[in-house]
Amino acid sequence: MTVYFIGAGPGDPELLTLKAQRVIGACPVCLYAGSLVPAEVVAGAPAGARVLDTAPMTLDDTHAEIVAAHGRGQDVARVHSGDPSLYGAIAEQIRRLRADGIPYEIIPGVPAYAAAAAALGQELTIPEVAQSIILTRVSMKSTSMPEHETLENFARTRATLAIHLGVRNLREIERVLTPHYGAGCPVVVAYRVGWPDQMFLRGTLADIHAKVRAEKITRTALILVGPALGEVTDFKDSALYDPEMPHVLRPRARKTGS
Repeated sequence: MTVYFIGAGPGDPELLTLKAQRVIGACPVCLYAGSLVPAEVVAGAPAGARVLDTAPMTLDDTHAEIVAAHGRGQDVARVHSGDPSLYGAIAEQIRRLRADGIPYEIIPGVPAYAAAAAALGQELTIPEVAQSIILTRVSMKSTSMPEHETLENFARTRATLAIHLGVRNLREIERVLTPHYGAGCPVVVAYRVGWPDQMFLRGTLADIHAKVRAEKITRTALILVGPALGEVTDFKDSALYDPEMPHVLRPRARKTGS
């Protein structure tokens, strides 16, 4: 048997990869994080499959289910939100699987920041405006951050920031980022991306806290910060399609009229 860690994307069942759909539809055991993954995502599990919402379960509980499935020779679909490689809490599960000699495979999914950018209808890496994205989070009550991975350090880069688990800490985010980005720096708070009730709040470091508070958003939100999120129109075209920048698949364009 194999345990498949499956990225379900941010919420929209249609953002599942074809491979994810196929594997979910074939596994007799399906464990999914119900607080973040809609039931529709696992609705394609086989008839009679053991489908469990792991939200109220502990790591010991979920691992016991996997061990039992291993004993029966049954594949397991372990479905996580977004992409499992980003804050998916799969490392500790993999450690236990390896200790017990249980094989596993990871199937990637659409991360929330990518789905948010798509819904906003924009690119996050704009030539000469922003070419880097930093994915991070704030500690608050969750696992502490490594001492060198501070918001202050990331702010010095002025790169586009995608901040997870920080919507309750917007005041502190504003305090740390404003000296580096400026009070007028564009901010987007993406709430429940991919769900029917998704919401996008646009603002600046100076006013986004008030807007979020007015909407009473306290969880399941991604914070995007950076100049690329504004109404940027005055930027240079990338070199990707520049006729003066030939590459192996496109020779230099010939000039005519001379």
